[in-house]
Amino acid sequence: MNLINKKVTHKRFGMGSIVKHNDSVIEIHFASENKKFVFPDVFGKHLKLHDKIVANSLEKIIQKKEVERKEEEIKKEEEKELQRKNQELRVEHEKLMKNHKLHPESQMVFWCDTEEQNSSFSEWKVFSGEIKSGNNKGKPNKPIRLHQNSAVLLTAIDSSMPEKDRRILGVYMVNEDFIGKLSKDGYIPAHSKYRLQLTDQESDQMLFWGYYVNEKYPHKMTWNTGKYRYFDNLWMAQILLDIVSLKSDPKERELAQQFFEHFCKMNQISDQELPKPNGALLRI
Repeated sequence: MNLINKKVTHKRFGMGSIVKHNDSVIEIHFASENKKFVFPDVFGKHLKLHDKIVANSLEKIIQKKEVERKEEEIKKEEEKELQRKNQELRVEHEKLMKNHKLHPESQMVFWCDTEEQNSSFSEWKVFSGEIKSGNNKGKPNKPIRLHQNSAVLLTAIDSSMPEKDRRILGVYMVNEDFIGKLSKDGYIPAHSKYRLQLTDQESDQMLFWGYYVNEKYPHKMTWNTGKYRYFDNLWMAQILLDIVSLKSDPKERELAQQFFEHFCKMNQISDQELPKPNGALLRI
């Protein structure tokens, strides 16, 4: 935009005409002397163009620059806030895990039979099963990877359906004081707050194999033996985030969001850097 020789009025210096300008500085000749100002910031509050058409065009440029400036400020603030949160996360994580080595697969997915589909939610605990052979045969399994950062995913499948249709029924963090390697009875109790049960409609939209994959056999969906499997921390975070979006009731959605945030904090996961689900069902 060429503003040379355009007439202006300054609140303090009076009338003048523009003699020079670039993207950052404008020079104006007044009756007594020339003055330089920051461009285009000087317009609006201190300087007014006489030519209305040019003034309107300049106003659009100023508004655009202002929007860009605000967007840049917001971006810097968001980056600063993310750095702050990550720092807090690291500090909290160091405190929480001082005496515990975080395992990347310290979550549990549990296969509920018909009876367990009811008892798991009424009692909010599951049984890890018994050792099948050896000197400890008949004794409860110890879920040694489970710790305060662990969650238990409850799943089931109708007997008439293929394994790929296994549904997620609910999820809970383990009890605040639970340490798997110290478990004696094989039961894994739920956290007093962080526990979620899905409706049938919600469960139909949460298929287990949309998140889980055996990297050795990425297209294979089988579960032939055992009541539980250990589960990747990131996959559990993906599931919790999707549950948040499923919940329509405000209170349930808020609890799901708090659960997700608590889980990410306990597992040192940044929600902004969480990858999209890529389970076996998505690789067919």
